[in-house]
Amino acid sequence: MASLLNASSSAIFGAKKELCVAPCSSMAHRSRRHASNKVLAVMAPAQSPRTPSASGSVKHAMTMTEKILARASEKSHLEPGENVWVNVDVLMTHDVCGPGTIGIFKKEFGQNAQANPDYKGVCHIALAQEGHCRPGEVLLGTDSHTCNAGAFGQFATGIGNTDAGFVMGTGKLLLKVPPTLRFVLDGEMPNYLLAKDLILQIIGEITVAGATYKSMEFVGSTIQGLNMEERMTLCNMVVEAGGKNGVVPADEVTFKYLEDKTSKNFEPVYSDDNARFIQEYRIDVSKLEPLVAKPHSPDNRALARECKDVKIDRVYIGSCTGGKTEDFLAAAKVFLASGKRVKVPTFLVPATQKVWMDIYSLPVPGSGGKTCSQIFEEAGCDTPASPSCGACLGGPRDTYARMNDPQVCVSTTNRNFPGRMGHKEGQIYLASPYTAAASALSGYVTDPRDFLM
Repeated sequence: MASLLNASSSAIFGAKKELCVAPCSSMAHRSRRHASNKVLAVMAPAQSPRTPSASGSVKHAMTMTEKILARASEKSHLEPGENVWVNVDVLMTHDVCGPGTIGIFKKEFGQNAQANPDYKGVCHIALAQEGHCRPGEVLLGTDSHTCNAGAFGQFATGIGNTDAGFVMGTGKLLLKVPPTLRFVLDGEMPNYLLAKDLILQIIGEITVAGATYKSMEFVGSTIQGLNMEERMTLCNMVVEAGGKNGVVPADEVTFKYLEDKTSKNFEPVYSDDNARFIQEYRIDVSKLEPLVAKPHSPDNRALARECKDVKIDRVYIGSCTGGKTEDFLAAAKVFLASGKRVKVPTFLVPATQKVWMDIYSLPVPGSGGKTCSQIFEEAGCDTPASPSCGACLGGPRDTYARMNDPQVCVSTTNRNFPGRMGHKEGQIYLASPYTAAASALSGYVTDPRDFLM
């Protein structure tokens, strides 16, 4: 399970800076009810006041990412390729990288730190639920899927332990401004598609190297219709295409989500109409079908219906990509529609404590008041586990739901290279919660339309 907190004030450090240390590795799963590990809260040194964000002009138009970094570096204008010192708003580290980061910090900047345990869940989702994801800010974390927070119109990306230690001590980091790819998604979203299908479509189109050190900006009527958790799914997987960060313009959906999560002021930014994008992709979502990414790469795209003869051994629904409340509601919808029991072991790993509670308390629409947990039990799924990364990153042999044999798994996670979920000869088919649930019911990779239409 994981932890998240706001840093407390300190007489030694100046201006307040947030540091979140989240124990989120699969090892937290060894206890189904309890979590251990420490959380460290520190203050970053004082920073100079932020200057107002440049609004751009005909001569110096900027993208969202360029504007956020310009404001954070106190520049009126930035262009791709420039290296700038950026003031960091939020720093996150977890129990895999935390010890190294904290060790560097203590060695270089002193012993002033205090423990403050507060167990919440997998770092990327806990960050959002606790109000640390805010439009227009800079969030860095010692995990590649830190880009998840870009769903809030925030610049968010992963960094290494040494960089994180430096941010702890100075509040700043040197970053290169990335160029931006723009993805315009329009059309009515079919009721058998989820954001996971959209990002698999995009990664399959541009390949796992297609966005290397580039920002990926998502706009269009389809994006505007997505809830925040679905937007997180999109931004979470930009790193699978090599992306530096992903970003969605903040709107009323964003502001509504943040209403009860933060009291901090924030200033959204938006790309100028004449901003320069190195390439633009347009997708008519109404014409898409449910997808999977076949072994052993996220860009090995295929239609789910084309893989109907692939027999599977298990299904895994969880992770920062596919273990949110909306993901479990989607899976429950398929199980409810079928009225059948699963034919393969089906593992459920919520991302956070809040998600775990939602599974046991929120009624599933159209169920007559049944919760996800009741529907999962009736379908024969494994009991929802305690929040953690679980088998998404493999872990020791006793990690919950780890693939210890060369099995075939349909998973809502984000990576499927050899050994990712355990056994190096295991085969992982990445899919949406709809497709994962449908596959659990049939024992084969299955198009969810078989149950939803």
